[in-house]
Amino acid sequence: MNTIPKRVGPYSIYTIEGNILYTSGQLPICPESDTLETGFEAQCRRAFSNIANVLKSEDLSLDAIFKLTIYLADLAHFDELNRIMETLFEEPYPIRTAYQVASLPRNALIEVEAMARLTKTL
Repeated sequence: MNTIPKRVGPYSIYTIEGNILYTSGQLPICPESDTLETGFEAQCRRAFSNIANVLKSEDLSLDAIFKLTIYLADLAHFDELNRIMETLFEEPYPIRTAYQVASLPRNALIEVEAMARLTKTL
């Protein structure tokens, strides 16, 4: 069973350069059904789950992430995003930038990309 959704375009899911793993933006697509989750919380958790599964393919966890870029269809979800992230990460939290965008592929509510260290030190 595949744990990472199929690409929605001509790009790589992730790449490694030096000591850093870079993910492409992960949408809240369920890998088994190729459908979007329903509602912001479910979509947010799915996007992070997809990131976690990309990292797992390289024997990493969310703890390896040091930088996140998050795209939101509506900035009104910002506080909910923060609450969810507090359940997924511990201090020191990854640095993060969040943007409201006009729209996302498949009308998703969130898309997340990450940078993760392959080892503890750069």
